[in-house]
Amino acid sequence: WQLVEYGGGLVQPGGSLRLSCVASGFTLDDYGIGWFRQAPGKEREWVSCISGSGLSTNYADSVKGRFTISRDNAKNTVYLQMNSLKPEDTAFYYCTIPTTEAATCDDIERGRYLELWGRGTLVTVSS
Repeated sequence: WQLVEYGGGLVQPGGSLRLSCVASGFTLDDYGIGWFRQAPGKEREWVSCISGSGLSTNYADSVKGRFTISRDNAKNTVYLQMNSLKPEDTAFYYCTIPTTEAATCDDIERGRYLELWGRGTLVTVSS
């Protein structure tokens, strides 16, 4: 089982990026997926989550209204659309999947059942 993140890069403040989380070796269907980020010298923080059905999404207050999470099960991919980026969004971004389909977004936000992580993709917001 493997998760790989794509789409990071350097962007100016106010710009946009779309991150992708692609699964291989298994299907994402019915699993909630989370995005976390970790800035240099800071602890990892939860960013967003989407339920297995795709009908429920949650966001950290710091990104609410600017980031949108979505999924395309046919492509085995989860996306994080990031708009109005700020320098404080600079971080490595990681996607993760819980070990059980029963895990909720609340579980993911709290770090429960999370054992499989991607290697991360770096987002740098700077002028």
